[in-house]
Amino acid sequence: MKIKTKENTKLVARWSIFLLFWMMIATVAQSSEVNQTALQNMIRDSKARAAMVEHVREAVVHIRVEKSLNGAGSNLQNPSNQNNPGARQFKQQGLGSGSIVSKDGYILTNNHVVGDSDRIVVRLHDGQEFEAELIGADPPSDIAVIKIAADELHPIQMGNSDEVKVGETVIAIGNPFGLTQTVTLGIISAKGRSNVGITDYENFIQTDAAINPGNSGGPLINLEGKLIGVNTAIFSKNGGYQGIGFSVPVNMAQIIMQDLIAEGKVSRGWLGVGIQNLTAELAQAFGVKNTKGSLITKVMPSSPAETAGLIKGDIVIRVNQRKVKNSSQLRNYIAEAGAWADVTLEVIREGKAEIIKVTLDELKSASTSTPLKTQSSLLLGILVQDLSPDVVKRLGYDPGTGVVITEVESGSPAAQVGLKAGMVIAEVNRQPVRDEREFQNALEKLNLNQGVLLLLVRPQGSQYIIIKLR
Repeated sequence: MKIKTKENTKLVARWSIFLLFWMMIATVAQSSEVNQTALQNMIRDSKARAAMVEHVREAVVHIRVEKSLNGAGSNLQNPSNQNNPGARQFKQQGLGSGSIVSKDGYILTNNHVVGDSDRIVVRLHDGQEFEAELIGADPPSDIAVIKIAADELHPIQMGNSDEVKVGETVIAIGNPFGLTQTVTLGIISAKGRSNVGITDYENFIQTDAAINPGNSGGPLINLEGKLIGVNTAIFSKNGGYQGIGFSVPVNMAQIIMQDLIAEGKVSRGWLGVGIQNLTAELAQAFGVKNTKGSLITKVMPSSPAETAGLIKGDIVIRVNQRKVKNSSQLRNYIAEAGAWADVTLEVIREGKAEIIKVTLDELKSASTSTPLKTQSSLLLGILVQDLSPDVVKRLGYDPGTGVVITEVESGSPAAQVGLKAGMVIAEVNRQPVRDEREFQNALEKLNLNQGVLLLLVRPQGSQYIIIKLR
């Protein structure tokens, strides 16, 4: 019996080894099949994406512009050249991208690509070139529309930027550094980026898809090949790509584009309030559970807000059923609604929700007078004008508050510290300036190389800022 037991044990051991061997072979074979399936899926997806990109590229254009500059290349005309017919003229060339949005030749791009240009040339994917007409440009959003006279165009499909998700795969197409039809891949890193300091109206899609100089105005698309954003800017400390790019959401760009095509300008809604974001302390003080919404800090006299019954301390949490996360979002919603639009606001007042209906007015431009140009302001890279009575009334400033910036030269000392058109300067080196003449006189007395201390004012608050020539 003992001998048989040993033989049985040996037999079982042999069969176990045999079965284990075949199980290992089966597992390896199964794993190989899984890997092959995964590889085939990857190849199929890659080819599908490549085919989609090839189709979309037909709607992406290369834009070349020329701008005339005076003197040493300032965008701000030097007074010394105004009456000098022999003043030397320079041609500045720029590059950008755009998306064909209609079969009859409308192209969506950035204002900073084509605005104030003397000549615009568009090159299609097949190499054809056309002179383009500037239909309209909107500096506050950095959106512009141009048009070419061409046949058999292939417009891009419009997506819905409200539906995109953080982490979703996206593709940028453009002409970085003049390298036409360049394609880069990334994801959506964030949505609703505001207070970035790029444009007046910000609601950016943030992406890590590589965006470089020349990509501006080009499309950001999803994996369906639909336009979800207009590539506009990058965050960079050295001027190159660092993984942070910003695109204007297509839903916002479309509203502006339609206004530019129909009217040549954008008509924005105006509510007439000063606003600020909620902090945890403010939320507790006003009896709300979180910091979402926009706190009204001021109601302008005779404004739509006053007429509708809004008061200081109201917290706006919805506009036409759309949730308001912060003050920037409220500002965008009101602007997008347009002049004379009827909007429904939901506000929290003394801890209770209330519905208030408002008919918006039209947001007016800052000023209509002719800017005063002097050597000092040109060196800083800004032009200013008196505040018009209409702006004084609408924005709640006191008469003689200061001067409004009407133009900031790209790359100038003023631009480098974040000054933008529409900002109001109330003091120069702690000296109040009530009009443009006082502003220029104050500058002329200073040594600009030592820096200039400016006080900026706005309905929401004030800020000191220092400008140095270099």
